[in-house]
Amino acid sequence: MFNKILIANRGEIAVRIIRACREMGIQTVAVFSEIDRDALHTQIADEAICIGSAKAADSYLNMSRLLSACIVTGAEAIHPGFGFLSENAKFAEMCADCNIVFIGPDSNIIDMMGNKSNARAQMIAAGVPVVPGSKQILSSVEEAKALAVEVGYPVMIKASAGGGGKGMRIAHTEATIDEAFSTAKMEAKAAFGDDSMYMEKYIEEPRHIEFQIMGDKYGNIVHLGERECSIQRRNQKVLEEAPSAAIDDELRAKMGAMAVKGAKHVGYENAGTMEFLLDKHKNFYFIEMNTRIQVEHPVTEMVTGLDLIKEQIRVAYGEKLSVTQEDVKINGHAIECRINAENTAMNFMPSPGTIEEINLPGGLGVRNDIGVYRGYTIPPTYDSMIGKLIVHAETREEAIKRMRRALGEFIVQGVHTTIDFQYAILGDEDFISGKFDTSFLTKKSF
Repeated sequence: MFNKILIANRGEIAVRIIRACREMGIQTVAVFSEIDRDALHTQIADEAICIGSAKAADSYLNMSRLLSACIVTGAEAIHPGFGFLSENAKFAEMCADCNIVFIGPDSNIIDMMGNKSNARAQMIAAGVPVVPGSKQILSSVEEAKALAVEVGYPVMIKASAGGGGKGMRIAHTEATIDEAFSTAKMEAKAAFGDDSMYMEKYIEEPRHIEFQIMGDKYGNIVHLGERECSIQRRNQKVLEEAPSAAIDDELRAKMGAMAVKGAKHVGYENAGTMEFLLDKHKNFYFIEMNTRIQVEHPVTEMVTGLDLIKEQIRVAYGEKLSVTQEDVKINGHAIECRINAENTAMNFMPSPGTIEEINLPGGLGVRNDIGVYRGYTIPPTYDSMIGKLIVHAETREEAIKRMRRALGEFIVQGVHTTIDFQYAILGDEDFISGKFDTSFLTKKSF
């Protein structure tokens, strides 16, 4: 097994990876920007090394500095977490060139599946159902208009290199497609440095369902069930569940088989997520693949009992998967609430500052994946998520009650958070009944 791993990330995911490594007897190297010098991940790792200024481009996105830190500290592998360089094919390739193991798929797979247009083409070739739309990059708004007539309005204009809800616009009529196309294109260029666009038929009232898959170097691929990710604000996930209240065993087996089929078609290795839209008639369509570990991976861990970070590390080292498809059992129900330092009364404006007091909830079936502590100053430089609260129970009803109880115990003073917002969602009748889709938060006011 690896002796030492460098974590090319920060915050709660860096803490999560360090904990898994420690349990495996693997030494860890934390990297940090100057503004993150006192961050929790730097304090619990075996080593910590500064890689630049607060600006992400000078630190967490600086490939040469990350690789230099890896070489200097003698780390044999890099775990990228999520965000930053986790889906950067060039970085994965540079790791390989330096004989450093990138804990994730290889650069060719990231390049193939990280680009949504390419991924769509691969799934069509694999026989996985996809949302009707463009088969290749759109060259102009005129081409977009012609295709929209063919697939029918409304349509979704999407960035090929997109993620996190950026570079996406809906056009309901031809009169709105010019603005949707140009706005999405500009946003994609600013966010990803790539303004190539494609189009999909906009599925109305869908649920966002994703399947966790894991593959090894020997062609073995399994799915670990689905996650319900329909509670979204501005195309960004807020709360996730496993399993989905909309999916029965038969549909789970069918969708899971398609997720595995698509992953096998491209020879996928390590952790990945196949994302689908499920319409009200139970038809499902592939929309994209995330070639990394997901923010919401803990709910899958809670219902399967499998540590996905440890599995990633073992697979990257060359071991076979520890489970077969027959071994995977879904037990009980798990819910995750993302806790962000945001002021919900001010349109979710980020709320950086010093945490004066914090009380983390506990008790049976409660898990905290947190990257902060009392006295820690949340910087204004990075994503506003400070942690995740996860609960597990025998039933969905019990899990909802447990999460509301846990959120009621979660106290953070000094900054605004989304704790009360999450509490309100968990008390909504439509949420409790499981009758919702991706438009849930646009129709509610909490």
